[in-house]
Amino acid sequence: MPHLTVVQRDGTRKEFDAPNGHSVMEAIREQGIDELLAICGGCCSCATCHVYVDDAFFDKLPGIKGDEDDLLDSSDHRQRTSRLSCQIPIGPELDGLIVTIAPED
Repeated sequence: MPHLTVVQRDGTRKEFDAPNGHSVMEAIREQGIDELLAICGGCCSCATCHVYVDDAFFDKLPGIKGDEDDLLDSSDHRQRTSRLSCQIPIGPELDGLIVTIAPED
């Protein structure tokens, strides 16, 4: 299983192994990290699972699609490496992935 590091809003880091095939959002929620709201449950219809992806992994992710791009545009905290964690599938290529939970809008 790929190793994932999540940096919470207070700077606390949580490291864990994440199951292949899950989304990053699912893996974070399964670890009990409540500040990642994920209100829509992964349907890509809100932006409450917004994360910043570490530069070393950003280009390894699948391309951003229209709905995700539009939702991220609605955030006051969008950055170059912003993604919705529900749209990031976990696979072996993401072993060591580091994501930071974005501030809440």
